[in-house]
Amino acid sequence: MSVLLCGDLPAAAAAEWLQQLRAAAPDETWLTERSPAIDPTIDVAVVANPPAGALQGLPALRLVQSLWAGVEGLVGDASLPAEVPLARMVDPLMNQAMAETALWAVLALQRDFYVYARQQRQAVWQVHPQRRAADWPVLVLGLGEMGRTVAARLAGSAYPVSGWSRSQSSLDGIDCLSGEAGLIAALGRAEVVVNLLPLTAATRGFFDAERLAAMRRGAHLVNLARGAHLVEADVIAALDSGQLGELVVDAFATEPLPPSHGFWRHPRVTVLPHIAAQTDKRSAAGVVAANLARLRSGQPPLHLVDRQRGY
Repeated sequence: MSVLLCGDLPAAAAAEWLQQLRAAAPDETWLTERSPAIDPTIDVAVVANPPAGALQGLPALRLVQSLWAGVEGLVGDASLPAEVPLARMVDPLMNQAMAETALWAVLALQRDFYVYARQQRQAVWQVHPQRRAADWPVLVLGLGEMGRTVAARLAGSAYPVSGWSRSQSSLDGIDCLSGEAGLIAALGRAEVVVNLLPLTAATRGFFDAERLAAMRRGAHLVNLARGAHLVEADVIAALDSGQLGELVVDAFATEPLPPSHGFWRHPRVTVLPHIAAQTDKRSAAGVVAANLARLRSGQPPLHLVDRQRGY
């Protein structure tokens, strides 16, 4: 049997991935092209945002392994056979990178470093009161692998951290909440909200005018998940009114972010070009190889997606 690598990857990136995957799983037969002769031999597809329908006509397919943590495109591909397991990428190095980005953003907001950056551009020398981390409550939305790592990292830096997820979770040192009532209460307490929710039908447009109004006035939003979580017009209105203090945003409904987009020029928006937690090819290839080894030995693959929930 063989493994197909496919997806929306530039040629150079695809070559780098193939090199790392072959090194991590040298006993596998790796393919990058399909043909009628070899399609029946493909039992695993390792994918990076493949176009809808790209995996049709593979009769032996037993596993689809994503190279990315987000799988909303795969879940929404009606051509992907429902009986084929789908695994998302859960890489400890990616989780740590996300935790570093979240800590940087929260610390910069706590210590007014974004404010000082604006003052520098205007040649303004003004000192602001220094806040304590212990007085700076943070809410992490989404307590999957990344969210749990981020919450633990922030709590380890003395921030009071709460976490919210659709279903009740438990995490040492973290006040874990669930349900709409828990969400509204948590939004009203936090100085910073860090969004790491999966993108599903229930979370698309999650930050609309109503939810933004539930936040503490002047609180800050760090969106490290998906651009579609934001109703952008409502977010800009909340920034303009002062309901939202600062926005740090790493993912957008349209990428690359168009030059005409209002986020670029808004004085209280920090734009990151989707780099909060880039996939480490060598580490991720090891994760793929481990799941392939489990499949070959008859064990269930890890980090399988619940298609009904969307993650």
